[in-house]
Amino acid sequence: MVHRLDIRERPRRNRKSAAIRDAVRESLVGPEHFIYPLFVHEGDDTIPIASMPGCSRHSEAGLMVEVERAYAVGIRMIALFPALDDSLKDEKGTESHNPSGLIPRVVGALKERWPDIMVVTDVALDPYSSDGHDGIVDKHGRILNDETVDVLCQQALCQAEAGADIIAPSDMMDGRVGAIRDALDDEGYTEVSILAYSAKYASAFYGPFRDALESAPKSGDKKTYQMDPANAREALREVSLDEDEGADMIMVKPAGPYLDIISLVRANTELPVAAYQVSGEYAMLKAAAERGWLDEKKVVLESLTAIRRAGADIVLSYYARQVGEWLA
Repeated sequence: MVHRLDIRERPRRNRKSAAIRDAVRESLVGPEHFIYPLFVHEGDDTIPIASMPGCSRHSEAGLMVEVERAYAVGIRMIALFPALDDSLKDEKGTESHNPSGLIPRVVGALKERWPDIMVVTDVALDPYSSDGHDGIVDKHGRILNDETVDVLCQQALCQAEAGADIIAPSDMMDGRVGAIRDALDDEGYTEVSILAYSAKYASAFYGPFRDALESAPKSGDKKTYQMDPANAREALREVSLDEDEGADMIMVKPAGPYLDIISLVRANTELPVAAYQVSGEYAMLKAAAERGWLDEKKVVLESLTAIRRAGADIVLSYYARQVGEWLA
């Protein structure tokens, strides 16, 4: 005979059926929570990215096909990252504000085809720089902050003119959010939002992304502008500054290894919080799934739920379209 324990509180009662579990679930993951990062290049071919299985550098035509697939499963926000030929790169990233360049053309095409899609454009010089850094590099190898911010403002204006809905400065230069906000407002682009990469860490998890764009630094590293992975309080300082300078949304990057930072930021801002599940996180999950070590669908949904549970309103993930298909 089993002795019945004298327990009044039995949490398992709220887990006894799928219907109850669904009803009391605290953190949800749906296509409306995603920004889908996509790579585009000038060529006519779609080129698979070896270190990011399932991801490619898309031609302009191929990008439209991929966005169509994502749109069909409810994805409504797209982030664009350009892979440019070395012939278009120089020390000052001049191509970043060419109104006839790759990104302005693609933005225009996307907005013409899907006016309701929110197009997010990256503001940083690394895809355009012959040095591979997010900012202008002087002869001593230093990243020039204020000179870079001037070019970033030109880049942001070029993207806004093309039809970008959300400008996302990922460069981590000081003062760039305020300067970009002023530049946009002065030219009448008051409706264009800024999603600031506020807490962007100097992470080793970015490796496959740099393979995708061939944008790794030619010398040195990015530790003088991206944050030290050991620091948490510093993230709050960066967020506070970006808020004061006019950011509409802020971001933590990477996401999975920095759930504590997402939670900390969520507790200290009223702005929407985004988190970027970066290329290294994606590559690890893909590799383990391909080897049969993990159930891909289950671990991906669990990882994204954890990012949402930590406090992210929006998640940038290379899994966005695939997750949309699973949920559909």
